[in-house]
Amino acid sequence: MGRCAVVVGGGIGGLAAAVGLRRIGWEVTVVERAPVLDDAGAGISLHANGIRALEALGVGAPVRETARAQYSGGTRTPGGRWLARMDGAALERELGTPIVGVPRAALHRALRDALPSGALVTGEEVLTVEDDPDHDRVRVPLGDTVLESDLVVAADGIGSRLRGRLFPRHPGPRYSGSTVVRAITEEPVDAGTDFELTWGAGAEFGHIAFADGRAEWHAVLTAPPGLRHRDTLAVLRRRFDGWHDPIPELLEATRPEAVLHHDVHELATPLPRFAVGRIALLGDAAHAMTPNLGQGACQALEDAAVLAAALATAPPVGAGLARYDAERRPRSQAVARAARQAGRLGAQLSHPVAVALRNTAMRLAPSGVTLRAVLRHADWQPPALG
Repeated sequence: MGRCAVVVGGGIGGLAAAVGLRRIGWEVTVVERAPVLDDAGAGISLHANGIRALEALGVGAPVRETARAQYSGGTRTPGGRWLARMDGAALERELGTPIVGVPRAALHRALRDALPSGALVTGEEVLTVEDDPDHDRVRVPLGDTVLESDLVVAADGIGSRLRGRLFPRHPGPRYSGSTVVRAITEEPVDAGTDFELTWGAGAEFGHIAFADGRAEWHAVLTAPPGLRHRDTLAVLRRRFDGWHDPIPELLEATRPEAVLHHDVHELATPLPRFAVGRIALLGDAAHAMTPNLGQGACQALEDAAVLAAALATAPPVGAGLARYDAERRPRSQAVARAARQAGRLGAQLSHPVAVALRNTAMRLAPSGVTLRAVLRHADWQPPALG
């Protein structure tokens, strides 16, 4: 009888984990509490490490078909002055691929399409799991039934209920100090470049251009948690009034109902381990980070590839999870720390003197500094899946 797993959470990390486990011969059931997968979300940049993880999972090709390479862009001031240029061609020479921009929904669909139709259960919430070490099984109560499996993957997001069960004394997620508003334009728009960030005082605006001509934009603001507005787009137009093109055009090309608004939380206190018994934590449930490096989804994809490889080459589940923890925890937590530090230099920096010093330092930095910063986190190779 083959081994089986229950993946709790049908987001990018959970679906990727299910694809990886299926690839090494496991039977997998993904349980998602949302009744309908509406493919909500904006856009995402995938660095080489995320693309390589997708290739290892066997879903690189469909994602690439919907992606747009990011060759042009960089970081600017609100007045439009360049602080740093992005050299996507140099990244491609170093890593074999540039960063690519893709709608989050397209990535989600590619992962979902790699699973059999019956593998995904929606509208059900996993409230607890019962590790049964005497029988080498994990029991997952689900409505009137109980699923029995060799492994549970907790990919239930930053507010993970299962993480709270495994680590009851952990403080859980913390508000980062920033809130993010984002959307995809209704129609194609001339964004000018493939990818940009603009850093002001206490605010950031960025965009990702897609292959179909539309663009994703995001605005990161230093604000109290929970602050919301009746007309978010009107507030953003006032906040970014006078900022360089194409920022006004991007806001004007957006329907109000397409706007998403989320406070940014992170696991500022690292977990002591990513596996307990036969339960593995993955993605935001394990290492939720701020979005400043664009590595959140990439790290979840790495998790999925490493988990599958660890279980393929170390048949005892306990040994495989020990390897998964040893490989993933140091790296993902280091990336999370780097993302937090990057955020302090970006949207969260508000004092005029500090902003001026940052901008001067960026303009005077050698051209290779930005490239090395990206390579530090993106130059990763997935292990072989058996």
